[in-house]
Amino acid sequence: MKKWLWFTLLFILIVTWGIQAYKTINVQWNIVEVVRETKEVSLNDFLKQYSAWTFTKIVLEDDTSLKGYQNLWTWSSVSFLSVPKKLTEQYVNLFETKKPIGTSLKDLWISLTWPVIIDVKFNEKTWRSTLLQDVWPLLIFFVILFLIFKFAMPKGGAGGFPFSVKAGKLNTSKNMKTKFSDVAGMDEVKMELSEIVDYLKNPLKYHKVWARHPKGVLLYGQPGSGKTLLARAVAWESNVPFFSVSWSEFMEMLVGMWAAKVRELFGKAKAVGRAIIFIDEIDAIGKKRGVWSTWGHQEQEQTLNQILTEMDGFDNTTNVIVIAATNRPDILDPALMRAGRFDRKVYVSEPTYDERTLIFDYYLKGKKLDKSINIPSLAKRTSGLVGADIENIVNEAALKEAKENRSLLEQNDFEYALEKVIMGPEKKVKSMREEEKNIIAFHELGHAVTSHILPHADPVEKISIVRRGHALWVTWIMPNEDMYLNSKVKFLDEVVSLLWGRAAEEIFFGSDNITTWASNDFEKATDIITNMIVKYGMDKDLGTVTYLENNKNEYSMFRGYSEQTAQIIDEKIKQYMAECYEKSKKLIIENKELIEKLSVVLLDKEYLSKDEFESMITNFTQEKKPVVKKIVKK
Repeated sequence: MKKWLWFTLLFILIVTWGIQAYKTINVQWNIVEVVRETKEVSLNDFLKQYSAWTFTKIVLEDDTSLKGYQNLWTWSSVSFLSVPKKLTEQYVNLFETKKPIGTSLKDLWISLTWPVIIDVKFNEKTWRSTLLQDVWPLLIFFVILFLIFKFAMPKGGAGGFPFSVKAGKLNTSKNMKTKFSDVAGMDEVKMELSEIVDYLKNPLKYHKVWARHPKGVLLYGQPGSGKTLLARAVAWESNVPFFSVSWSEFMEMLVGMWAAKVRELFGKAKAVGRAIIFIDEIDAIGKKRGVWSTWGHQEQEQTLNQILTEMDGFDNTTNVIVIAATNRPDILDPALMRAGRFDRKVYVSEPTYDERTLIFDYYLKGKKLDKSINIPSLAKRTSGLVGADIENIVNEAALKEAKENRSLLEQNDFEYALEKVIMGPEKKVKSMREEEKNIIAFHELGHAVTSHILPHADPVEKISIVRRGHALWVTWIMPNEDMYLNSKVKFLDEVVSLLWGRAAEEIFFGSDNITTWASNDFEKATDIITNMIVKYGMDKDLGTVTYLENNKNEYSMFRGYSEQTAQIIDEKIKQYMAECYEKSKKLIIENKELIEKLSVVLLDKEYLSKDEFESMITNFTQEKKPVVKKIVKK
C-alpha cells in the first residue's frame, strides 16, 4: 500500500479521535468537564433522577433534548499550556432524554429556582453548517468512487483512473539489459536492425546526405521467435528511451480515449527527442478496415487512423522510430503497410540448426553440465521450435535438477524436458482396459513402422502409450534436418503414415472393432491432401491452379470456383485418401509379424525410444534373412 494512503488513514483516525474528544470534554473558562459515562434514559427515569437530587446541572437544547449532569468528583491541577494556569476538572455522568415539543420545564415539575443549574440552549444553524450538512454525503460518495476506480477497477493503460490518457511504459538503459549479443543467431535480422541503431546514434550523418530514416519497422514471425527481444536490443544498443505498449493498454470504456492514448504516447516520445516506440501485437488494432460496424471496431478504426496520422507527422528532424511486432501480417491494413509508414518488414524466422545450437549454449551459460550432454543432438531434435521453446526446455531440465536436489544437469533431464514441452506432461491412466491398451499399442506402432519404412517420411523419435497432456498416447516423429520445401511424394508418405493407425486397427482387430482414436489422424491427412490439391497445384486433372486465391480474406463468404470444380476436388480428396489407405493396409500385412513382436515389448515397457525401436527392427531383419534364403533354395 502506498505511503499517502497510510497518511490518509492516520489523518482520518486523528480527526475522528479529536471529534470524539471534543464531544466528551467541555471546557468553560478554568473548569473542564470530563464525561465518564453517557446514559440514554426515558423521560420518567430522568425525572426520578431529578427528584432524587442526582443532577447538579440540567441543560435543555433546542426545546427537545434534556441532559442531566451527575457530579462524581472534582480535581484541581496546574496547566502550563492554557491561559488560566489553574484548572478544575469535574468528572460527571451524563443522562440524556427527550421531552415532547411544546412541553415546558414547569409542566415537567422542574423548578427554575431550584439549586440545580438550569441551562437553556438554542443552536441556530448557519448557512455554512447547513451547506456542510447537505454536501458532506456527496463528498463521501465521490471519495469512495475515486478509491473504487483507483484500486478496484481494472487498469486500462498506464494509469488506473478511467479518465487517464496515460499510455506506454518508458524503459531506459537502466532497466534494459538486452543487447544484440544476448540474441543468439539471427545475424541477417540483426544486420538489418543495426542500421536503425546507427541512425539513432548518428542522425546528422544521414541528414547531411538528405537521407530519410525509416519511420517504422515491422517485425513478423512465429510467437516466441524473439521479436520483442530484438526491439529491446535495438533500444539498448541505440541508448535511447524505449516506449513499449500493447493493444490492451488502449482499451478504454470511454469513446475517443483510444485515440487520445495514441496522441499521448507519440507526444511523450517526441518530447524526449530520440526514442523508439514499440507496439506489440499491432494486428489487434491494425486490422483491415471496413469489415465490421460495431462500436469496438469503430474505436479500433479511430485508433488506427490516429497511428497513421502520427506516423505521417514524422519528418527528417523527428528522431522517433516505431517498431511493431505481429504474428499475422496478412490481416494488417494496407495503409499501415505502405512505404512511408512501415518502410521495413523484417521476417524473424524459426532458428536454424546452427542458431538452435547457439540458443542452447546461451541459456546453458552458468549451469553445471554433465559430460554426457550432447548439445548438437538437442539442437537437431528441436527442429521447428523457436527460442522461447528452447528456453522453456532448458528451464524444465533445471527444475527437474532442483527438484531432485542435484547440482549437475544430465542428459536424462533434457530427455524429460523435451518430452514434456513437445508432447506434454506424463499422466498414467491406471483404469485402462487391457483390450484398449492393445488397440492403442498396435495403432501407434502402425505410425512408427510406416515412418521407418517409407523413404520420404520423417523418422520416429519415441513411441509412448502413456498419456501426455491432451493426447492419450503419442508417436513422436521428428525430421532429421531443417526442411524448407516439401514434395508431393513426401506429402503422400505422410498421409500413408497417418492412416496406418486405423489400418492397423482394422487388420489386427477386425473392421467392426475400429475405434475413434484415428479422428485426429484423418483431420491431418485431409488437410495435407486438400492443400496439395487446391493450394499447391499438385494434381494433374485440376492443374496448376490455386483455388484458394479468392479466399484470402478470412471473412469472405464466397468460394472462387464453381460447384462442378468443388465436386471434382471432393472426389480427388477421397481418391487420394483411399489410395493411401490401401497402401497402408498392404504395408501392415507385409510387416504383420514385426508389428506383433514390437507390440509385446511396447505393452511391457509402455514406451520405446528411437534407438530401441531401430535396434529391434534391425535384429528382426537379420533373423528373417536365413529363412528367406532357405525358401529360395527349395
